[in-house]
Amino acid sequence: MTANAPKRGLANKSSNYGDREFALYLRRSFAASMGYSRTMLEKPVVGIADTASDYNNCHRTIPELIEAVKRGVLAAGGLPLSFPTVSLCEPSLNPCSMHYRNLMALDTEAMLTAQPMDSVVLVGGCDKTVPAQLMAAASADIPAVMLVTGPMLAQRFEGERLAACTDCRRYWARYRAGDVSAEKIHQVEEKLATSAGTCGVMGTASTMACIAAVLGFMPLPGASAPAVHADRLRIAEEAGFLAVHLIENPVKPSQLLTRNSIENAMRVLLSIGGSTNAVVHLAAIAGRAGIDMELGWLDRLSEETPVLVDLKPTGDGYMEDFHAAGGMGALLRELRDLLHLDCIDLYGKTLAERIDASPAFVDRGIIRARNTPISPVGGLVALRGSLAPDGAILKRSAATESLFEHEARCIVFDGLEDLANRIDSDDLDVTPTDILILKGAGPLSPAGMPEAGHLPIPKKLARQGVKDMVRMSDCRMSGTAYGTVVLHIAPEAAAGGPLALVQSGDRVRLSLKERRVDLLVPEDEMARRRAAWTPLPKPKRGWDRLVHEQVTQAPQGADLRFLRPDGE
Repeated sequence: MTANAPKRGLANKSSNYGDREFALYLRRSFAASMGYSRTMLEKPVVGIADTASDYNNCHRTIPELIEAVKRGVLAAGGLPLSFPTVSLCEPSLNPCSMHYRNLMALDTEAMLTAQPMDSVVLVGGCDKTVPAQLMAAASADIPAVMLVTGPMLAQRFEGERLAACTDCRRYWARYRAGDVSAEKIHQVEEKLATSAGTCGVMGTASTMACIAAVLGFMPLPGASAPAVHADRLRIAEEAGFLAVHLIENPVKPSQLLTRNSIENAMRVLLSIGGSTNAVVHLAAIAGRAGIDMELGWLDRLSEETPVLVDLKPTGDGYMEDFHAAGGMGALLRELRDLLHLDCIDLYGKTLAERIDASPAFVDRGIIRARNTPISPVGGLVALRGSLAPDGAILKRSAATESLFEHEARCIVFDGLEDLANRIDSDDLDVTPTDILILKGAGPLSPAGMPEAGHLPIPKKLARQGVKDMVRMSDCRMSGTAYGTVVLHIAPEAAAGGPLALVQSGDRVRLSLKERRVDLLVPEDEMARRRAAWTPLPKPKRGWDRLVHEQVTQAPQGADLRFLRPDGE
């Protein structure tokens, strides 16, 4: 090895005590205390980001996956070293997992850049873990393989199939409406998630897995293989092999994350009827690579990209069906003429080569042909207007068409506590044609941008048979949710946007045709309200304070400014 050759293995990123040879001597000595031979300690090192946690049900299989990754690394001649990072699970975190996505990205980036490793396998799965890891990889820019845990299997229950979490929401809505008894809802609770893995529908976790695959961070079957299938372990083993391959044949995240590959990812997002959350996450990942993913770009693509995948929450199937139907390879074959086929993956193969290498089989019951789409246009649209000057998102593939053009008075909830206290009150003055608005739940707020945008239908309306209403907010909704819901309104209320000034009784207009969401209040009245508005006080300390001072708005990915390439 020449003097200028890059250092590998334990010599990579060595500490400096003023004597680098001593630093390496000390590092080897301490590593040897764990029982490694000198032969093993001289091999190139593959780091494995371990996000297993007793709080994270989606990651229950990670210990087994890591063992399979290690097999692949060892067989290819590398030394696998796993290390823990922050793990995020939506139901287990307060105020919500989104509030900590950037913390996980910061933690992961720090470990990638501080520890000796020549490449890394990122093991994640639950909604915010995959975007956090891809954000970290983009910033650290070392060869990184994404390995997701995979979706759970659907469970048969009383003549139907169930899996988290679209079915969770469907049954809970029926329970609120009085159609399902307390005894039945408790039975269903134990049947919704009966295997390991992420949500079994095209929610955020599976959407991000599909995006990671088309971006080139993992093989195409890795997006959909169920968590408990043997395929998933073989994919993990291949991830370990690939990580060693990347040491001599490096392909860095900066080579995968290009404007063309981001556009491919947006095409996939639209064609699968994917999660609205992916818009925020993809904007953050692209932002780490210095690419501005403006909402107008997404909206233009949406008019050209059909929805082809028939999965819940916009269809009927589950992720295991998508995998068996041909998965990402079959989907990309249908989208071929819309894609930038010269984008590469970690093997250096072009997207065209990856598609050609995929099995030819496709199940048209799950993955439709271009001439028989579920919808001729994409699942998501971007909105602007006087209520959302910087943009908002609506998932039209999960919305009610009769509500696409709608003007009505609004009922406003000022934060989650107000929502919880009043939504089911018999005294709430609400009709099925009203628009429900939640404010004070964006990334700057103490709520941390939770999945609360899918506001519940007020009980007294649900019991009348009301299934959907127009709902608007500055927060998110679960990728497993459905309904006519306007999300990610920017600027958010906590930033002093027009949403902060809306009051119950105001009239609001939604127009998908015009791509607008407008607050119909005279400007002089808005000026009066603006003069009376006061911002929330800053948190006193810690992570909450850092988020408050640094977080961007949803269209910029709700990332921290100082973690973006320009630090602003």
